[in-house]
Amino acid sequence: MLAIAGGKGGCGKTTTALGIARALADLGARPLVVDTDADMPDVHHRAGVDGDGGVAVVAEGGRPRTAARRSPRFPGVDVLPCRDGDAEAVAAVAHRLADAARPVLLDCPAGAGPAAVAPLRAADRTVVVSTPSPQSLRDAAKTAAMARELDAPPALVVLVRSDGESDPSPLFESPAVVHIPELSEPPLETEESVAGYLSCAKILRKRNI
Repeated sequence: MLAIAGGKGGCGKTTTALGIARALADLGARPLVVDTDADMPDVHHRAGVDGDGGVAVVAEGGRPRTAARRSPRFPGVDVLPCRDGDAEAVAAVAHRLADAARPVLLDCPAGAGPAAVAPLRAADRTVVVSTPSPQSLRDAAKTAAMARELDAPPALVVLVRSDGESDPSPLFESPAVVHIPELSEPPLETEESVAGYLSCAKILRKRNI
């Protein structure tokens, strides 16, 4: 189970979660993307699925496989949507997904606050997402530090809107960095981003994550 986390809203966490899921599906897996951001849930919008049910259904005892929605935009990717105010449901669901027999990606709330604790505590490792700006990197480093404290250390750093020149890996204690360039087209529809997310998935698999 991977937490997709970052320090600031709008840094590309949801795009990265769905992108890695898309790449994993291309590699033959059947990933599940779980929206754990009860303040600004948007995975269902990006994946093109209904936002009702999902996390709340599982929190009430429903089966994740039944509550998940198949994304019409990304073949092979399932989504467990979240609704505004579902924070308690998120906390109840995160650990129930630990024994899923497939990759689970938790799209986390921004920052290192209390809302991010439940998904990070449930995750095995963390993919840290940031832009190259100093403020975004500093905020993401705080999230990475919290992830290490919660036994979900960074496995990979994804630097979005990157020129490929900076190396933030020492800041996050992660040896692997994937650079996603600034894109003029929607980020999940371009060859550049697909190549980047495929690189993410291959690195994670190579490291048995």
